[in-house]
Amino acid sequence: MKLKTLRLVVSLICVFTLVNTNAQKANAPKFGKGLFNLVGKDSTWSMKIGMRFQTLTTFGWDADNGLSNPTSNMLIRRSRLKFDGWAFSPKLKYKLELGLSNRDKSGASYFTHDAPRQILDAVLKWNFSGKWVLWLGQTKLPGNRERVVSSGDLQLVDRSLLNSRFNIDRDIGVQLRHKFNLSDNFLVKHIYSIAQGEGRNVTRGNVGGYQYTARVEFFPFGDFAGKGDYKGADLKFESTPKLSLAFNYDFNNNAAKTRSNMGSYMFINGTSADSSAEFYTTDVSTLFIDAMYKHKGFSFMGEYAKRNASDPFAKNSDGTLTGDVINVGNGLNLQTGYLLSKTLEVSARYTNISLDKSITGKGAENQYTLGLSKYIVGHKLKVQTDLSYTDIGFKTNQLLYRLQVDIHF
Repeated sequence: MKLKTLRLVVSLICVFTLVNTNAQKANAPKFGKGLFNLVGKDSTWSMKIGMRFQTLTTFGWDADNGLSNPTSNMLIRRSRLKFDGWAFSPKLKYKLELGLSNRDKSGASYFTHDAPRQILDAVLKWNFSGKWVLWLGQTKLPGNRERVVSSGDLQLVDRSLLNSRFNIDRDIGVQLRHKFNLSDNFLVKHIYSIAQGEGRNVTRGNVGGYQYTARVEFFPFGDFAGKGDYKGADLKFESTPKLSLAFNYDFNNNAAKTRSNMGSYMFINGTSADSSAEFYTTDVSTLFIDAMYKHKGFSFMGEYAKRNASDPFAKNSDGTLTGDVINVGNGLNLQTGYLLSKTLEVSARYTNISLDKSITGKGAENQYTLGLSKYIVGHKLKVQTDLSYTDIGFKTNQLLYRLQVDIHF
């Protein structure tokens, strides 16, 4: 962490601690509900301050000839400060989330002004009429369900290979959200987004066009308890079956990165990441279909993703290939879990990645994962471990063991 970043974090913590010095212990939030909550003296604003971090240990082996070439790693996988509340009116909410770990800040380039990327979310949410809400700022796009699920609410140690290959992550722009009932129980939610199309924290230029996303979700048995349609595990033990089935389509006009708004920029004519950079751009579309089901401690999540590009081969101005390609293909992720008690869950996941080999040069990947989670205080304090075997068609098969502790204040 750079000195300026450290000073910022320390200053924020000190200021809010001083503001809260005279607060009564009886009014302090419960564990996992934030460090403390502030309300303006004239009741024109509120702010909840929270923090969390994850410690992760991994061990890996090549699995083709016994367990060879062992590797190990220990790191702070995520470390974050969160601020949310409302301003002027409860109808105008906001969220600010800062990433402090090296993994949170990775990916800086000329186009993020060579600066650490602390800002994850900085978004306003205006409930301007009835059940219509307008979002403005940087946050997660309405993409695949697993990506929108918070990293602190995952059922397994981390997200699947489908998410790492196809997700559309965060971007800056506008989102329009609405929900309505078709009947007493049948709920529908729909989201529309226009974003810059180059990922988060871009400070220079807007290569290509914009990114357009639409998502619709159907709840035939009504809404989930505690926003459980976007949380791993059925910790609420839904008394009746709950199902969310969703479809969404993303179109990135003249995308300049290898994975729509993710991946690396596709430079042409020998240029690099500076003010004279030239880019290859092409239209990229991504389709997602996903579902979440929960009932009495049992949960199931399924996702399908498919990505296409108008011309996936990046070319120089003279038509020669640059070597970059769009990662087109499809993926399938199936995940399930069952709570043996209110705090102990077993889970399993199967993921298949099938990129177009004639374009990417990569064969299919199949990953099988078994997980065990101990929810000490739900997702706010938990210990998770999993074991994954990855059958990789284009390189050595892998065995991976992970152990992670997650804590939220």
